[in-house]
Amino acid sequence: MPSPLRLLFVSHSFPPTNRPLANTGGMQRVATELFDVLGDHPSVALSSHILRTTWRATQLRMPGFLVRGLWRISRAVRRDGIDVVLFSSMVTAALAPLLRLRQTSRDVAFVAIAHGRDVTLPFHPYQLWLRRALPRLNAVIAVSEATRDECVRRGAAEERVHVIPNGVAPERFSSMVPRAVARRLVEELVASRGLTIPQESVLLASVGRHVIRKGFGWFVGEVMPLLPDRYVYLLAGDGPQSRLIKKQVVHRSLESRVHLLGKLSDDALKTLYRGSDLFILPNIPVAGDLEGFGVVMLEAGMSGTPVIAAHVDGVPSVICEGENGVLVASGDAGAFAEAIECSVNGRGALNIRNRAEGYIRESFAWPVIVERPTRVDRSLFTAPSRPLRLAASIPSSWIGSLLTLTTST
Repeated sequence: MPSPLRLLFVSHSFPPTNRPLANTGGMQRVATELFDVLGDHPSVALSSHILRTTWRATQLRMPGFLVRGLWRISRAVRRDGIDVVLFSSMVTAALAPLLRLRQTSRDVAFVAIAHGRDVTLPFHPYQLWLRRALPRLNAVIAVSEATRDECVRRGAAEERVHVIPNGVAPERFSSMVPRAVARRLVEELVASRGLTIPQESVLLASVGRHVIRKGFGWFVGEVMPLLPDRYVYLLAGDGPQSRLIKKQVVHRSLESRVHLLGKLSDDALKTLYRGSDLFILPNIPVAGDLEGFGVVMLEAGMSGTPVIAAHVDGVPSVICEGENGVLVASGDAGAFAEAIECSVNGRGALNIRNRAEGYIRESFAWPVIVERPTRVDRSLFTAPSRPLRLAASIPSSWIGSLLTLTTST
């Protein structure tokens, strides 16, 4: 029996133990769920260098974490015979050029997952360093074609950038309550905040950090006034745009139809997904702030809730028209309002609701993603500094591709 792949997982995206709401987001969810999947994989011997921190403290703690990483990763390579160092984002992959200088004891492959903003972050020194880091990686796993293109623009060799989407853990949604029960629980959640939802309302929901590219403020100001009064918009999360969104609600006299719920627990989020009629992702393009994927769309789909999303950046990689949602031109308020009304009242609305969960489960569940068939070129995992000795055959899945990074002849 072949020896397991010795994989070192490096991530700065984990929330503190017992404080899951202190650091939330798509990249954080992906890092923690992928770590669990790799840890359970029979062909992987997993170790880690992980930063557990709150969202606010991340920038303060990152320098020390990266400095410690240089020493700990180098030590693990020498002491534990690590085959692959897997960086959960391009932020931690910035260590690659310095680690290449320290790599003297054996061949090791550096692989990074590229999400979106971690590639396009508009900070000039970071961008300069990223152009040094990308060519020194054996492979880049981009979560969408949009992210792949941004990596190539910054110097990554096209044959080394592999598009593999994010996944979702289906077990998180294994105990979903009936939709009518979830609807009642959502009404109770809103009532606990001193708000009310009229009996016959159509519930629209969004989840995410309140930043410009998410388009929440735009949706409140431009789309909600076009919809009939029976449409109620529930927005979970917080961020730098929260105050401006609240001002937009008042300015548009939407206090009875738009409710900001703040951060929600995982159970409350699943209830919101399940109890809503539609999930809305109204992203708008922002220079230097790429929406690489959109994990929340997977979570909505696993809850059986169709998605109305903007056709921008990496969002289209998640939506299959007629299966789990509809794509709309970004920034087109009339098209968004029309798509929402058609999805609620049209003939195909119920069909999409019934198909959404099955489509996401079959296409994006983590067990499917890590074993997803993919074309792998032999040069993909050739070390930039010197060639690795590859196994005779190239397996057909992502995990299989990593398993070729052995030093046995």
